[in-house]
Amino acid sequence: QVQLVESGGGLVQAGGSLRLSCAASGSIFSINVMGWYRQAPGKQREMVATIISGGSTNYVDSVKGRFTISRDNAKNTVYLQMNSLKPEDTAVYYCNLKRPPWGSSGYWGQGTQVTVSS
Repeated sequence: QVQLVESGGGLVQAGGSLRLSCAASGSIFSINVMGWYRQAPGKQREMVATIISGGSTNYVDSVKGRFTISRDNAKNTVYLQMNSLKPEDTAVYYCNLKRPPWGSSGYWGQGTQVTVSS
């Protein structure tokens, strides 16, 4: 099993910054994909950013240039630095980890609320 514990959400004004952290523990394989997803009220959950254990990253177009995902493999922790936040970034942000065997949705954290006021 894998446990994911998120922190760093909160309330911020538009244009501000927040940094999310997610610490993973348990049966974490050396090869995995960690990522951040978000779900706004009335909307489907969407991928925000992912990073593989080797460091390659992927972002949804709406956050490119504003958000940066990074990871510390020694600490089994993934971060999401969010700059120039917009009200439309308001959502519950979930940490996700996928590892072998591939094919499932992986493991999820409990979610952390990010609210951006205009």
